[in-house]
Amino acid sequence: MSYEWDNKKPTVQMLGRWQPFHDGHYALFEEIIKKTGQVCIQIRDVQGVDDNPFDFETVKKNIEEKLNPKYKNRFKIMLVPNIINISYGRGVGYKIEEVVLPEKIQRISATKIREKMRKDGKLK
Repeated sequence: MSYEWDNKKPTVQMLGRWQPFHDGHYALFEEIIKKTGQVCIQIRDVQGVDDNPFDFETVKKNIEEKLNPKYKNRFKIMLVPNIINISYGRGVGYKIEEVVLPEKIQRISATKIREKMRKDGKLK
């Protein structure tokens, strides 16, 4: 049975740069989708800012290729401004929560992945 996205259904938000989307991000997604069954993935608009070489379409494609085989229609992807703070005035029906993954996953670094991609000639 295929999943049908529902904008009214409780949804978990994932906000990040995803430069690139890697196995640590995938592990995080797998944990948080358990909370509501669907996830809104927000990609910060950071191409060219600091060491963020990938544009929105590339990041979106990488995420879709990784998630679609198992989670098709259970996530939405959107471009958002370069959000650096999340602030709220009082509890209004949501919470900001850190998901702590195993140390092996926590050590995965997009910075190191980009360094290796450059060394291998896959990224300038």
